[in-house]
Amino acid sequence: MFPTILIVDDEPSIVQSMKGLLLDEGFDVLTASNGYEALQMIDNESPDLVLLDIWMPGIDGLETLKEIKSNNPFVQVIIITGHGNVETAVKATKLGAFDLIEKPLSFDKVTVAINNALNFRRLEEENRYLRKKTLEKHSIDGHSQPILALKSKLAAVAPKDSWVLIYGENGTGKELVARTIYQLSARVDKPFVDVNCAAIPDELIESDLFGHEKGAFPGAAAKKRGTFEIANEGTIFLDEIGDMSIKTQAKILRVLQEQKFQRVGGGRVLSVDVRVIAATNKNLRNEINKGRFREDLYHRLNVVPIEVPCLRQRVEDIPLLVDLFLDECARQNGEKRKSIATEALALLLRYPWPGNVRELKNLIEHLVILVPGKTIKPDDIPMSYHTNTIAASMPVEKYLAIEDYKNAKKAFEKAYIRNKLADNNGNVTRTAMKIGVGRSYLHKKLKQLEL
Repeated sequence: MFPTILIVDDEPSIVQSMKGLLLDEGFDVLTASNGYEALQMIDNESPDLVLLDIWMPGIDGLETLKEIKSNNPFVQVIIITGHGNVETAVKATKLGAFDLIEKPLSFDKVTVAINNALNFRRLEEENRYLRKKTLEKHSIDGHSQPILALKSKLAAVAPKDSWVLIYGENGTGKELVARTIYQLSARVDKPFVDVNCAAIPDELIESDLFGHEKGAFPGAAAKKRGTFEIANEGTIFLDEIGDMSIKTQAKILRVLQEQKFQRVGGGRVLSVDVRVIAATNKNLRNEINKGRFREDLYHRLNVVPIEVPCLRQRVEDIPLLVDLFLDECARQNGEKRKSIATEALALLLRYPWPGNVRELKNLIEHLVILVPGKTIKPDDIPMSYHTNTIAASMPVEKYLAIEDYKNAKKAFEKAYIRNKLADNNGNVTRTAMKIGVGRSYLHKKLKQLEL
């Protein structure tokens, strides 16, 4: 079944040329000459993606886009315009457009944008599917800029066969990102094999990865296939790669370079075809400088680096995540859904979350079980989560006691922005407006201050 593309433009020449080219690419194509026709066609035909011109008679493209996203939020929309400017692009993005392409149209740019948008749609569908299966899925739920950027990158990278190195703190959802890449890849019908490099004893990891022959060592009573062999034609996920010993790193590098290996105690050379996805919570550059990680292995794995944002970098997602966890807990326990008071949520918005989404999920489950009432109140939140609120509200003398001007300024900015974000329920756009700065400036500050 081929994706269906709806072309909406009042210039017949553009419609016909784009229709012919997209048909040649294997897409099913629908056309409309104005916004009214487009909205009716979307209701009747449910296309996967819309190529939408801005300047049209009747309702213009931006108004049409607003109506599409209001009634069909999962339909991807790419704006095409002959009068592109920054203001138009910002408006289109805020209304939910996936991309904006200027006329005269380059067919190569159009096809790349279409494929990325369709992959993004698949990613969202996969996320909705995973939501039903596990609370951990919510690690990449949200509408913050870092999460939208992550989803966009996954949509572009997943269908390729490139190797990926995933960075991120513990609890951010690195394994979920790896499985999402696999689910959206061409190898989805082949095996996905997960290897926790930190959990396997060093003396057993070679046998675990490459397998062994019967009698290869004491206790090897039968031949065993290793994870590389099992993952052939599929994907192997090397989790916590930074915890692998230097000795094992040398062996795995040879296999990754040659795509060939031998079982322990065996003489036959086996060939393998795998896509490798690795993940780590460590700074591998620092590990290389300390002599704990091989630089050649790092460069072999780091073809496409993907960083999973920590919860401190996406504070505005916390209210959504809390709601999702409360919903999920209610469904799992067969009980009425609990709510959370605004003041209690404000505490969670001020907390730095060293354990990230995993810690937030565990806290909500803990509160749902132990809080007897229908509403989670500030007094129900453990005192350890009040710490940063107390520190943030300390008097000015706290900052005057800091000798270095730059450090004092940074401490004040951090406390000020954290409190203002909490006052606005983590909404970065609203906070920026309230304190009189631009949204992009505030995002930059959040990153600088590690909030």
